[in-house]
Amino acid sequence: MKAKIKNFLKKKKKKKIVCLTSYSKSTSKILDKYCDLILVGDSLANVLYGMKTTHNLKIDTMINHAKSVTQGVRKSLVIVDMPKGSYTNPKQAVKNAKLILKTTRCDAVKIENNSHNLNIVKALSKSKINVMGHIGYTPQFKKKFKVEGKNLYQQKKLLKHALKIEQAGAFSIVLECISKITAQKITQSLKIPTIGIGSSKLCDGQILVTDDMLGVSGFYPKFVKKYANLEKIIDAATKKFSKDVRSGEFPKNINSF
Repeated sequence: MKAKIKNFLKKKKKKKIVCLTSYSKSTSKILDKYCDLILVGDSLANVLYGMKTTHNLKIDTMINHAKSVTQGVRKSLVIVDMPKGSYTNPKQAVKNAKLILKTTRCDAVKIENNSHNLNIVKALSKSKINVMGHIGYTPQFKKKFKVEGKNLYQQKKLLKHALKIEQAGAFSIVLECISKITAQKITQSLKIPTIGIGSSKLCDGQILVTDDMLGVSGFYPKFVKKYANLEKIIDAATKKFSKDVRSGEFPKNINSF
């Protein structure tokens, strides 16, 4: 197991793990100063390409963005989402994961889990591929959003699933939109780190889509805190640029050759 993964695992219960998404070198260079983990998320389907779901995202697209991201990273763990349809069976999953690792030089891949793909986690782990799991709301498999783990039955089911994912060889797991008490029980029961999104501060770490956090995506559900309003800043800058061009204020001699 790589040193980065070993160091990541040591963070559980010692200090909170900081994670954000990135799709480019310029963004990842900034995030790398502060993050423990950078995810090349399939959320880029929505954020960059205006797709309604992540379902039609191609593996080549993920690879191209991941190549850019890894160029800007020195210390953070870089994880790449495997898009829907790229891990439908163990053989295909291993082949595509190896392709992602080889061409992007990332540290691990992430898959979304359902009740039928534990064999994928096992196959990846057996092939010495670091894999992160993902339970709760899983956009690749669920059409309708809802918070999970709100009753005892769901709680037991999610906990059992999380333990099986750990046993299958995952080094970490994302808990998306899971109730506070269930997220806490899962986190306390697992030896591997849990990364929460909309699943309370009781997880070992937190992740948000960077564009949501910066206030530029237009998507702000309850679990997102906007730390900036880049939409307003970009609007003001574009307005000033437009005014300067039309008035002849830009470009000046200093901006010309």
